[in-house]
Amino acid sequence: MPIYDGRCHCGTLTLRYTTASEPASIQPRACDCSYCTRQGAIYVSDPSGLLEMDEGAHKYRQGEERADFLSCPRCSVLLAVVYADRGAVNARCLERFAELGAPQVVSPQKLSAVEKLARWQASWTPLS
Repeated sequence: MPIYDGRCHCGTLTLRYTTASEPASIQPRACDCSYCTRQGAIYVSDPSGLLEMDEGAHKYRQGEERADFLSCPRCSVLLAVVYADRGAVNARCLERFAELGAPQVVSPQKLSAVEKLARWQASWTPLS
């Protein structure tokens, strides 16, 4: 299974994203909400993979305040978003980001709260 190491800009926080998908088949998702757009975040996740991340990230909730956006407390780079035991990685933090496919725009803000939770449980990566 391909493994992607990632980190924030200053290197304070690191993560490891393991996926069952081959790099060229991974299509990051660019959320079109105002927060993710301003962050420049594009996300990858794999329900068959694993996400491991250092402790100590700053947590921020926006919108419906269900998921935690995790950023470095020192350089403020957004690394991931998590809900319960699942998460999605900001692909721009991955060392091998250039290997991934082109991002597609998604609009989770158009989903109901129930639809969002179901989507996260079905498509996000389990946390270690």
